[in-house]
Amino acid sequence: METLCLPAHSVLSVVVGSRAYGLETEESDVDRRGVFVTPTRLFWRLVKPPTHVEGPLSEQFSWEVERFCGLALEANPTVLECLWSPIVEHATPAGDELLAIRRAFLSRRAHQTFTGYADAQFRRLDPERPKWKQAMHMIRLLLSGLHLAHHGEPLVRMDAHRDRLLAVRRGELSWDKVTRWRSELVAGFDGTGVLPAEPDRRRVEEYLMSTREAAL
Repeated sequence: METLCLPAHSVLSVVVGSRAYGLETEESDVDRRGVFVTPTRLFWRLVKPPTHVEGPLSEQFSWEVERFCGLALEANPTVLECLWSPIVEHATPAGDELLAIRRAFLSRRAHQTFTGYADAQFRRLDPERPKWKQAMHMIRLLLSGLHLAHHGEPLVRMDAHRDRLLAVRRGELSWDKVTRWRSELVAGFDGTGVLPAEPDRRRVEEYLMSTREAAL
């Protein structure tokens, strides 16, 4: 009987987090995210296979390809950044094809998701005792989304902003300066930018169908 086994069914594994952003310190973990393809026959059972799996490595999380595509079409920031990670550790032909169609997932919905995720992080911060690492990643998310809105791809490597972001992490920028930076970035999302109104769902569906057929 066929079963799901990672990493045997993995088609893509990338490094995300601080090491992908260029914001790592000596204590930083290696965060990995990936995509796997479930053998198609497993969907014929009464009990459906999982949509995501943790491990087998520490700090590793993978989505089943259909779940990944659905989240990417919804402009989930974490998922979209996986498609532009500068550190690809493993990719099969199906993984390479997924990377090749990554722009098909893009739409102006990303304006709302990136700013929404960042706003949720901001609301959890206490101005009196802010968690500076969280504040840094809130700003980083806005930088990534703003670059996506204006240039058509998320900004993953933060080299141009590294010193200032790390200063936020160390608590060297005042809360007022952080909130002012945040406001400036949010204001930059005004207008339509370069993203299409809707993603290319047909292209994504064609990819998903061909991947399912190959997994029979």
